[in-house]
Amino acid sequence: MSEQRDLYEVLGISKDASDADIKKAYRKLARKYHPDLNHDDPKTAEEKMKEVNAAYDILKDPKKRAQYDRFGFGGPGGAAGGDPFGGGFNFDFGPGGGGFATDGFSDIFDMFFGRRGARSSGPVAERGADIRYDLHLTFEEAAFGKEEELTVPRMENCPTCHGSGAAAGSSPETCPDCHGSGMRRTVRNTPFGQMMNESPCQRCHGSGKIVKNPCHDCHGTGKKRANHKVKVTIPKGVDNGTRLRVSGHGEAGTNGGGYGDLYVYIFVKPHEFFKRQGNDVIVEVPVSFVEATLGGTVQVPTLDGPVDMKVEAGTQSGKIMRLRNRGIPFLRGSGRGDEHVVVKVLTPKNLNSRQKELLREFAEISGDKVNPEKKSFVDKLKKLFK
Repeated sequence: MSEQRDLYEVLGISKDASDADIKKAYRKLARKYHPDLNHDDPKTAEEKMKEVNAAYDILKDPKKRAQYDRFGFGGPGGAAGGDPFGGGFNFDFGPGGGGFATDGFSDIFDMFFGRRGARSSGPVAERGADIRYDLHLTFEEAAFGKEEELTVPRMENCPTCHGSGAAAGSSPETCPDCHGSGMRRTVRNTPFGQMMNESPCQRCHGSGKIVKNPCHDCHGTGKKRANHKVKVTIPKGVDNGTRLRVSGHGEAGTNGGGYGDLYVYIFVKPHEFFKRQGNDVIVEVPVSFVEATLGGTVQVPTLDGPVDMKVEAGTQSGKIMRLRNRGIPFLRGSGRGDEHVVVKVLTPKNLNSRQKELLREFAEISGDKVNPEKKSFVDKLKKLFK
């Protein structure tokens, strides 16, 4: 019989190692010697894993560890010849036996399969899918908000069978293959014991129920496409790209799961006059040559209707004038942005002879004063090329 290795040596730890050190060492060796990761020499890996597993099962248990520290392999109740893989330290792995220590098996199962492998108590309820709806608004509707009734095509629980899929006077029966759990379990023997795998039942598609007499409206699916009407309140100040969530108005769920959500995406149509910049509104207003020169009052469009705006004498084209609190309401909070009025001075066209004569007379009388900015520019130009 071969000499037994010290259990602390097997795990590569010292005799004063803590519980955390023992568990950490076991995980590291389990990853190293797991048969699925040692395709070149699986037999050797299997033997190593048995040795590591047996050592961990003893050292992780305070009573077993204390007994081993005091008596070694030949302690009271030990196996003949002091074999640690014999009956000296008995432990229960639960139904089906096994080859991993209980908590170590859970860790390794998580490591390679991503879940605990707990048995399902029944079909899993799944929430329905979400729905996207694109809503187009006018500039004013986006600014001031509105209440809109939407017609949304979606899958709903069949009103005839109330989502059961069975015809009137009948009901779904428990699937004989999965016994209502919706999952099929397969167990395979491995060098480390039995491993159980779960997958959706192919017969009932995970529902746990079999419909032998299907509903004539939904053909046994339990769902039916319908046009769903829902009222949505569009808040003030929404803009392109704003997304509104309406809870519970998406697609129907399965196995008793709730409805998904409805997401309303806002698209704002361009306006004839207004442009948006944040919460401010930009508008360009034409002003005649005479109004810009002599001053006056012009009518300006706003989101609240036309207002009169005073134009100072000598106003230049491109000047920006502000109308406070005439912009877009803030989406969150109170108040509004401003309206910025861009003055566009119109140059007169198609002048008659009398108008031209008056303008020439005006230019002659004014001399250089008719356009002092132009005179300054010409003087600078002459100086540049002199």
